[in-house]
Amino acid sequence: MKHAADDPEALLPLSPAIFHILLALAAGERHGYGIMQETALRSEGKINLGPGTLYRSIKRLLADGLIEESDERPAPELDDERRHYYRLTPFGLRVARAEAQRLADLVRVAQSQRLLPSPGVVGLEGGA
Repeated sequence: MKHAADDPEALLPLSPAIFHILLALAAGERHGYGIMQETALRSEGKINLGPGTLYRSIKRLLADGLIEESDERPAPELDDERRHYYRLTPFGLRVARAEAQRLADLVRVAQSQRLLPSPGVVGLEGGA
């Protein structure tokens, strides 16, 4: 999928797997297994990216210019030379922010329809 480099919204909506990978990389460079671990941790085990999904998604993210492979490596005694490290590109960060905003807007709509409590409200009131 091609996009205009100045229009992050051209890639929206993102698949959950793609968005979770971008979220993991927003915290810093990671290798594939580190992305899998970070995603499982942040989702409290609800999202588990399998290797096939992860690496297909990484290939797409590289092709779309949202992430890039990093040349920086940890100290050799802390690293495995087979690992590939990835980081967000500036465009990838813009796309991740646009998707986060899109999702926040959806949450506001759900709150206005009383599907979710509004901020500061303890729970949903009884039915109408």
